[in-house]
Amino acid sequence: MIWLTFAPVANQSAQYLDVTLEEIDWLSLVFMVVAIPLSFVTTWMLDTLGLRTTLILGAWLNMLGALLRFLGTLGAESFKIRYPIVMLGQTLGALAQPLIIFAPTKLAALWFPDHQRATANMIASMANPLGILLANIISPVMAKTSLLAYAVPTCIICFLATLGIRSSTPPTPPSASAETSGSEPFIQGIKLLLRNRAYLILLLCFGSGIGVFTCFSTLLDQILCVHGYTNDFAGLCGALFIVFGIIGAGILGLYVDKTKKFIEAIKINMSFCAVACIAFSVVSLMPRQKAAVAAVCSFFGFFGFSIYPVAMELSVECSYPVGEATSAGLVFVSGQVQSVLYIVLLQALTKRLADSPLSTCGDVALSWRVPTMVMAGLCTLFTCCFLIFFHTRYRRLEAEERAAFGSRESNSVSGTERAPIVERRSC
Repeated sequence: MIWLTFAPVANQSAQYLDVTLEEIDWLSLVFMVVAIPLSFVTTWMLDTLGLRTTLILGAWLNMLGALLRFLGTLGAESFKIRYPIVMLGQTLGALAQPLIIFAPTKLAALWFPDHQRATANMIASMANPLGILLANIISPVMAKTSLLAYAVPTCIICFLATLGIRSSTPPTPPSASAETSGSEPFIQGIKLLLRNRAYLILLLCFGSGIGVFTCFSTLLDQILCVHGYTNDFAGLCGALFIVFGIIGAGILGLYVDKTKKFIEAIKINMSFCAVACIAFSVVSLMPRQKAAVAAVCSFFGFFGFSIYPVAMELSVECSYPVGEATSAGLVFVSGQVQSVLYIVLLQALTKRLADSPLSTCGDVALSWRVPTMVMAGLCTLFTCCFLIFFHTRYRRLEAEERAAFGSRESNSVSGTERAPIVERRSC
């Protein structure tokens, strides 16, 4: 919610803070910029210091950032002071983001058995798009008081996290892999990942998918307003994007937990996601087509968001025994890097329109025809690369099967050794 507070109401935010739309975009982009260097620290923290310390620190940073944004603009009468204060608050929130977003894969590995991991990862991961959904609803409806609306829950969550998270691991590991989670040293794990061909393909292709989705979430309002669509409708489309994404993630998470078909599920969903991105690049240019735009956004979210938790589980499967936070974290870093590059690229490709009678964008109307087509092209290109080149074994599942087989063999041998002793004692 902190990340995308201003994106659904970009034009009103620019007027309130007396800045340009590009500067409003940087309130979202700062999350990607900060996350890139901090991600390496976060992966080390999760694998070394554990879940408890990392999550509590993230909760405190989130709360401090939200309070600074609210109190700073409340007391700052000068327009020149408001934007730097808000940016500083956003930066604190950006510091918290990787601490929390990297946690679901580690949480699923440490606290859940193999037949529940994908579902657990899905539930925890979908908290992030739920925040995006709330931002798309709250910001347009409560534009004047939204900073307060975002500050209050961060205080409650910080209190709950500080008092409620008592341990990083359960008393008994739920699986064989949980006993050795994060066993590879951080630097050695990085070296192993860089030599893993399947992981590098996932890193590049899924990172591109994160970049495309970030562009969509950040720029949706600016793309639609050119053709007469209001901020409220853009917020509705963003909400549909998330709601259907959460539904799709729930269905896919349960399916993958039962079948273990990680690769097949991701390849099918990525293909439909590319089709949806192409469709959006077409319908977003059409005025008075609310039903078509809303349907495409729903379709895009259903197949796109559902990939995220499964891809994070697959990153662990193809890179085991590297720590979960390291393997999943680097995928997220790749997504952040590509998000920054894509947003800067798409903004550079826009053109100012001399005449736009339907525009609801305010003083400046930009053409997004070329940027949306480039976004669709990037999505299609990396989807094709993943479909053709990605193949891997499920290393973690194989290790757990070997451990289970070894345990059965050990029990069988010890049982046969004990039998004669029992007979002798009976005699």
